[in-house]
Amino acid sequence: MTRHPSLVLPPSVDIREVGMRDGLQLEKPIPTTAKLRLLEAIVASGVRRVEATSFVSPRAVPALADADAVAAELTRWPGIRFSALVANVRGAVRAIDAGVAHLEYVISASDSHSKANAGRTTAEATAVIGDIAGEAHRAGGELEVIVGVAWDCPFDGRTPPQRVLDIVTSAVRQGADRLCLGDTIGTTTPIRMLALLDAVRTACPDVEVGIHLHDTRGTGQANALAAVLAGVRQLDASVGGLGGCPFAPGASGNIATEELVYWLEESGVDTGLELSRVLSAASVAEHAVGHELTSSLLRLVPTSPSWNPEL
Repeated sequence: MTRHPSLVLPPSVDIREVGMRDGLQLEKPIPTTAKLRLLEAIVASGVRRVEATSFVSPRAVPALADADAVAAELTRWPGIRFSALVANVRGAVRAIDAGVAHLEYVISASDSHSKANAGRTTAEATAVIGDIAGEAHRAGGELEVIVGVAWDCPFDGRTPPQRVLDIVTSAVRQGADRLCLGDTIGTTTPIRMLALLDAVRTACPDVEVGIHLHDTRGTGQANALAAVLAGVRQLDASVGGLGGCPFAPGASGNIATEELVYWLEESGVDTGLELSRVLSAASVAEHAVGHELTSSLLRLVPTSPSWNPEL
């Protein structure tokens, strides 16, 4: 694909598939066997990073109560960097004991969301980053700190940027290896997204910063384009647009992996993913959860095997 001279796009980006965790956490629990079929389809798409599950209380998130069973099967795909989300040190130990050493830890930038999501204030959640990072590092893994409601909170409104900066600087000081900014309720816009991204990069210049986007108001892919143009190389997405936060009223799913792959590959940016296989994985996901997913591109998939996604 010929690149437009006014667009400075990178040769490649790295997409993390989060459908197995963020995508399923709001759904009714599905059998582990169905999750593994979905995971097999996701891996077949060519993705290199997968957030496989979450080691949190099964009472809080019953859809992910089988985290240990899912983790036990991950050795079937040795070429994939699997990670898991944890909510505390206890969850980190559980994940590592189950064989997953690469961890993600979400800290909500607003106290109201943090209390709803984790039962503690932002400061209390931030205080244990070093302990979780230590567990990950001792197991040979890494810790990524994800800042939730980085732009807007469903309870408190717009998030002051300084709250995000306080979290990320503390996270790096305590040993976090990566950072990610989450538009948990899908309300930010490209200019607001870039302003916070620039501030975080200035505060933490030596740490990779990724973006986790939702598509509640239809700006998710526009935000992704703006992030890529600004130099972001780590993007989260979910097959079919699955997802949402159980503690964020009104939030929709993640940006759809197939839509992200479509415009990136059409723009000459290598993702390593094969669009037809991502669409197949999205179809598997739709069948597993038993309802139509939000992805516009998925709606275009015809029954004919000769369909050409480039047309």
